[in-house]
Parts: sequence; C-alpha cells; structure tokens
Amino acid sequence: MSRTTAVVTGGAGFIGSHLTEALLAEGTEVVVVDDLSSGRQANLPAQASLEVADIVDRGAVDRVMDAAAPTRVFHIAAQASVTASVADPGRDCEVNVRGTLNVLEAAHRHGAPVVFTSTGGALYGNDAPLPTPEERFPVPLAPYGASKWAGEAYVLTWSRASGLPHAVCRLGNVYGARQSPHGEAGVVAIFSHCLWSGRAPTVYGHGRPTRDYVHVSDVVDALRRASGTAGLFNVGTGVETDVMGVLDGLQRVAGTSLEPDLAPLRAGELERSCLDTAHSAEVLDWRAQVELAGGLEATYRALTQAFQAEGTTPGGA
Repeated sequence: MSRTTAVVTGGAGFIGSHLTEALLAEGTEVVVVDDLSSGRQANLPAQASLEVADIVDRGAVDRVMDAAAPTRVFHIAAQASVTASVADPGRDCEVNVRGTLNVLEAAHRHGAPVVFTSTGGALYGNDAPLPTPEERFPVPLAPYGASKWAGEAYVLTWSRASGLPHAVCRLGNVYGARQSPHGEAGVVAIFSHCLWSGRAPTVYGHGRPTRDYVHVSDVVDALRRASGTAGLFNVGTGVETDVMGVLDGLQRVAGTSLEPDLAPLRAGELERSCLDTAHSAEVLDWRAQVELAGGLEATYRALTQAFQAEGTTPGGA
C-alpha cells in the first residue's frame, strides 16, 4: 500500500511542526514549505522534507507542489501579527491572500483538498455574541483579520468551483510547546519567558481582554479531522478566559508573584473572544480535550526547558 503525501506550509513553525509530527506518526510523508522567517528547522523531525520557500513566490510554490504531488495540503503559513498588519497592510495582504491563492491553485492541479488555518477572534469583532458561531458575519478590526477573511473567501470559493473539499479552521488563541516568546503573539509563551527570567510581564488591556485559549494538540487533532471535509469550523474550547487569569495560572506554576506592567490595548486588538464549537463537534466529531490549567502547566514546563536548552540565563537579558 503506497503512502500518502501531505504538504504543510509553515510546517517549521509552532502549529505546523506539531502537525508535521502527527502526520508522520500516522504514516504520511510530509513535505514542509517554510521560508524560516519565524519557523525553525530544529522544530522538524528528520523524516520531514523541508523546502525553504516563500508562499508569495508562485513559481516556488508550484515547483514544490508539483514535485510532492500531495494528496492533501495544510496551509498554515501566514503573516500572523495584528500590529505588523497595521504597520504594513500590503505585506499582510501579499502573504495571507496572494500566498493562499498560490497554494490553492497549486493544490488544485493535484486534486488535493486544502485545510486553511484562519483566525476566530480577529474576525468576529467586539460586538459578536459569545461564544461566537461560524455564521456570525465577520467584522475584523485590523488588516490581519481582513486578509484572513479574504483568504477564507478564496478557499471556500475554490472549493465550490472545483468540488474539492477544502476546509477553513478558525482558530482560537493557540498555546503550547515551541511557541515563540518573541514578538506580540503567543501571550502564554511571552508570559512564561518573563516569569522564568524574572521580568515583569506587560499586560495589555489592563488584564481585562478575554480569549479562547486552545492547546496545540487539540488544534492538530481538529486540522487532521477537517482534511477532506468541506466547510468552515471554529476550533476553540468555548471557554472565555481573561488575560490576567492566564498570567495568574502561569504564576502558580512558576511559583512567582511578579507585579505586571499594565498597558492599554494596542491598535486593532480585540476586547473579548470565545468560539462556539458545536458545529465542529457535530461535523468533525471534534472537541477540545486539554483543560487550561493542565495545559498551562505542561506548556510552562516545556517552554522553560527549551529556554534552558537555548542557553538563556534566568534573570538575565
């Protein structure tokens, strides 16, 4: 019996590397497409094939996809920073819209269904009912949300036009091992690094903004289940947690009591977010399994081990 092949864009990154491991474990050959701007080759198992390429480069995407001849595609590569999208909406659009179109057209030649990772909170806006179902009309607050919404439109339109069962997964705030503490995204990783190094974390929105925090292992499970099923799916826990609650949970694990620096929300950031996952449960038979308290503890342990291995000294710069 021949093995199937999956292409994972952004596969050297946080979510992508966990997905790559899971696909390899089930016996799928995996070709990773990543420009390594934020992903790391060290995240990848030796069995994965890495092609260093930018998804905005259509020729490069075509070459990789045609050589791999995939049976399914997971499109995770993205410009994922809200504030970066505000500062440079053109680049945000190029990566999240043009890059997505490039992946779709290359996948189409091989009849490969695509799973596209989108965003939940950045799309639905502040006035959405909580938890928010998929049918809620998006009202993005930043170019990042707008570009992801446009990418979704291409994915779903191409699915209807081609008959290929492309899927869109709108993710909550994903956390877990390998998440980078550098930059604005990934508050669990950022807080963990601050607590480990003895620095007061900055808490935007004065700790009041809420998010739906979902563990990366649950996200990987949802992405795999969505492959080959057409539609739009929320991927979260349905539990609303404020930012200060996440910091308090991590402080308990870390054994610290650092006083945070409170700051206002930044441009384009959401006040509240929580996803209704009833549709994902019904169609994909998927439900988040990792509770936040246990997930935060496991994540803090894994992240701080990684910080230690990288040679960073606690309490230092």
